[in-house]
Amino acid sequence: MQNFVFHNPTKIIFGRNTIAEIGKETARWGKHALLIYGKESIRKNGLYEQIITSLGRADLTVTEHGGVRSNPTLDHVRAGIDKVKNKHCDVIVAVGGGSVIDSAKAISAGALVEHDVWKFFTGKKSIKKTIPLTTVLTIAAAGSEMNSGMVITNEATNEKFGYGNKLLYPKTSILNPEVTLTVPPAYTAYGAVDAVSHVLEFYMTTRDPATPVQDRLMEGLVENSMDACNRCLQTPDDYHARADLMWTATLALNGLTAAGLGRIGFPMHMIEHSLSALFDIAHGAGLSIIIPGWLSWYSTTAPERIALLGRRVFGQSIVSGSLRQQAEATCTAFKNWFEAINSPTSLGQVGIAETDITHIADNALKLAKVWRLQEYTHKRIENILYRCL
Repeated sequence: MQNFVFHNPTKIIFGRNTIAEIGKETARWGKHALLIYGKESIRKNGLYEQIITSLGRADLTVTEHGGVRSNPTLDHVRAGIDKVKNKHCDVIVAVGGGSVIDSAKAISAGALVEHDVWKFFTGKKSIKKTIPLTTVLTIAAAGSEMNSGMVITNEATNEKFGYGNKLLYPKTSILNPEVTLTVPPAYTAYGAVDAVSHVLEFYMTTRDPATPVQDRLMEGLVENSMDACNRCLQTPDDYHARADLMWTATLALNGLTAAGLGRIGFPMHMIEHSLSALFDIAHGAGLSIIIPGWLSWYSTTAPERIALLGRRVFGQSIVSGSLRQQAEATCTAFKNWFEAINSPTSLGQVGIAETDITHIADNALKLAKVWRLQEYTHKRIENILYRCL
C-alpha cells in the first residue's frame, strides 16, 4: 500500500425525512441561493415543494436554474454562471444526480473567474476558490455528492471532459433513499453500472500488488452494487434496497476506495465519454458497453487481476481453468449481469456502427491527452472498441 492522505470534508445526512434539513444546511453558507435541477420530475414527486419550503424557512432568497440534461452541457453551465453573477448568488443548491451536481460544481467555480469555465476542463486554468454548494441527491450513480470531480460536455466541440479539484467537494449532501423509489428501472440499472465502473477503474489500474484492505473493500462494493440493483429492479419500492444502492454508489467514488493505491486512471471512462458526447447516450449505458470490451482486452496481457476479482465476486463459477480462462469468465459474468439488468453490452445496441470506431477513437484521444493516459494510443483505443461491437 502506498502513502496517502484521505480527507473528505462533505457532511452526509442520510435517511428518511431528511429533505427538510437542506434549508438550515444551506443557510450556513449564504443568503441567496441558485437552485439548480434537471427536468420536471422533482415537481411531480413533491421534492421541489419540500426544498422551496425548507429554503424559505431558512430565509434564503432563491434564483432557479432548471433544465440540466443527463449529459450536462457547457452552454447550460455558462447560463448558470451568468445568473449567479447577475443575481449575486452566494450559495448553490443542487437537486438531482451526477449531471445536476456536476453542473453546479462547474458554476460554483466558473462564477468566480473572468475566464471561460471550460479552461478548467482543458487544464489551462486551475480552481482557486468556489461558491459553497449543498446537494439533495435523487439517483444513486455518479458519487458526485461526496467527491471533488465534475464532468461537462462541450457541444460545440463534442468533447466530454472531467476535472477534479479539492475545492469542489459539496459542503453538505442529503441522501434520502425515499427520493429514489420512483427512479425508472433503466436509470436504476445505469446508476448501478456507474458505481461498479468507478470501483473497477481503481481496482484494475493500481500498480501496487499488495492492497488487500482496499481489494476487499472494492470487491464488497461491487457485490453490493449488483445485489442492491437486482433487489431494486425486483421490488422498486424496497427502501432498504434503495438505501444500500445509494450509499454504495456514494462510497464507490468518495476517495476512500483509491486510498493507498498510488497512481490510478480512468481509461474506461475516458473512452465512454466519447460515446455519450458523440451519441448522447446515458453514461451508465455506455459504460456497460465499454467495460466488457476493456476487460477482455486487458485480460490478453494481464489476466491475474481480473481473475482475482472474478473469484472474489462471482465465486465458484470462476475458479476453474487457467488465469486467462478465469479472466475471460469474469468478463462474461459482468456482461451477463449487464444483460440481465437490461443495460446494453454492444455498440450496435445503441446504434453505433463499426464505421464509427475511428471517429470515436479520434475523440477519445483528446481526453486521453488531458488525463495523461499516454499509453492509450489511437490504435489501442480502436482495439478496445472493436471488442465492444
